[in-house]
Amino acid sequence: MNPYILAILLFGLGLGTTITFASSHWLLAWMGLEINTLAIIPLMAQHHHPRAVEATTKYFLTQATAAAMLLFASTTNAWLTGQWDIQQMTHPIPTTMITLALALKIGLAPMHSWLPEVLQGLDLTTGLILSTWQKLAPFALFLQLQPNNPTLLILLGISSTLIGGWGGLNQTQLRKILAYSSIAHLGWMTLIIQFSPSLTLLTLLTYFVMTFSTFLVFKINKATNVNSLAISWTKTPIITSLAPLVLLSLGGLPPLTGFMPKWLILQELTKQDLPLLATMAALTALLSLYFYLRLSYAMTLTMFPNNLAGTTPWRFHTPQLNLPLAISTSATILLLPLTPAITALLTL
Repeated sequence: MNPYILAILLFGLGLGTTITFASSHWLLAWMGLEINTLAIIPLMAQHHHPRAVEATTKYFLTQATAAAMLLFASTTNAWLTGQWDIQQMTHPIPTTMITLALALKIGLAPMHSWLPEVLQGLDLTTGLILSTWQKLAPFALFLQLQPNNPTLLILLGISSTLIGGWGGLNQTQLRKILAYSSIAHLGWMTLIIQFSPSLTLLTLLTYFVMTFSTFLVFKINKATNVNSLAISWTKTPIITSLAPLVLLSLGGLPPLTGFMPKWLILQELTKQDLPLLATMAALTALLSLYFYLRLSYAMTLTMFPNNLAGTTPWRFHTPQLNLPLAISTSATILLLPLTPAITALLTL
């Protein structure tokens, strides 16, 4: 892709998200989401592969449906209450509709079916943008909504953690596994959003750092399925030895960074007299942990098949920068001791 066009599209991505961040009016927020969607579509379809075009079409239809639903709900709210302000959503019907529209936009269960299919059709770089940056604008709106339907958010959250864990169990494609991982993490954020919005923000940022590391590890190995991870020993032994720690951090295992948000969320749910919900969430985390362990096993403890069909591919020097990977991997593995400082910041 022409670097000027790429720069314009990336600028559009940033502009759309910034407009949504800065808006207090539903029309302006909707406009930011639309700019965001339109900017990423050429990035998704840039390889002209039938699978990429199919993924782009699915993404466009899903996002257009969610945006139309959001616009309809905000217009209904203005008609019922005379308010266009995001923080003045008082009527339950438009609020529920907007919650469902945003859930469809980010891929919460049961509106999740598009996410694994779309992510599977993209290259790892665009997939990374879709899994991280594209979640920011809808979450900014989620955080501003006054939740007057707590049961809906809890149902969306617990079904997402369950489906995100269950769906990834039988996958062999890494991008689909990462999509189900995304659904599960978004479920954890939705569970806690009405009780502690700052904790949701912390979970979102931690998820971004961990996902960034995981995508870069897969990208540096040019790996797209579980079997292709087995050849990473010959190319990047140090990254391969650190990758299981990154994956287990995504799974939320102590003493890694990923344990911190899960620990704080379970603590907060228990404080809110929801011990059953906390137990269910902790059990669904075990499902996700299983497929992260599977990836770790494939990466570090298996040898690539030494037959004609499975010969090691040519090793070209990768142009990928190592500094972002080094920083994000360090953050993914080592931030748990900072939990007291982070919780002190959250309570300010």
